[in-house]
Amino acid sequence: MNIFPYENQLAVSYAKNWAYSRNPDYHNFDNLGGDCTNFVSQCLYAGCKVMNFTPTFGWYYNSINDRAPAWTGVDEFYSFLSMNNGIGPFAKEVLYSDLAVGDFISLYRDGKYFHNVIITKIHGGEIYTASHTRDSFDKPLSSYHYFKARYIHVLGYRK
Repeated sequence: MNIFPYENQLAVSYAKNWAYSRNPDYHNFDNLGGDCTNFVSQCLYAGCKVMNFTPTFGWYYNSINDRAPAWTGVDEFYSFLSMNNGIGPFAKEVLYSDLAVGDFISLYRDGKYFHNVIITKIHGGEIYTASHTRDSFDKPLSSYHYFKARYIHVLGYRK
C-alpha cells in the first residue's frame, strides 16, 4: 500500500463550496442528530478521494442506508482516523499548536464529543472553521461553547 499526501486545500475548497448548502450526492443528517460529521467526512474525502469499505469499522458512504458509522458519527470518525492502518485517510491526535489547515477538531461538552469541524484558516493565532448543522465558514473556534477539544491532524492516505 502506498501513502499519499492529504490534499488539504481541496478539502477546504469543498468546505467553502458546501458550507451553506448540501451536496445532493449525500443525505442531509440535520434532522437525524446533525450533519457535522457527514460534512467533514465529505471534506476529507475531497482531500483524499479514497474510502475504506471495511464493514462496520471502515469509513465510507454509498447511501443513507449503506455507510460506515465513522462517516457520520463524531466519535467513530475520530476512532477510524486514529486507528486506520489500511486503505483511506489516517490521522493522529495532536496539540493545538500542531494543527494545520484542513485538519479537524472534535468539540466536547456535557460529557461527550458533540461536534466536528474542519479548519479553514489559521491567522494571528486564531483557528477558523467550517461546519454543518449550524452552518458556518471561517467561524472562529473561540466563538464555540465547549469544555475541551480533540485536535485531529491528517497525516495522509493509503490506497
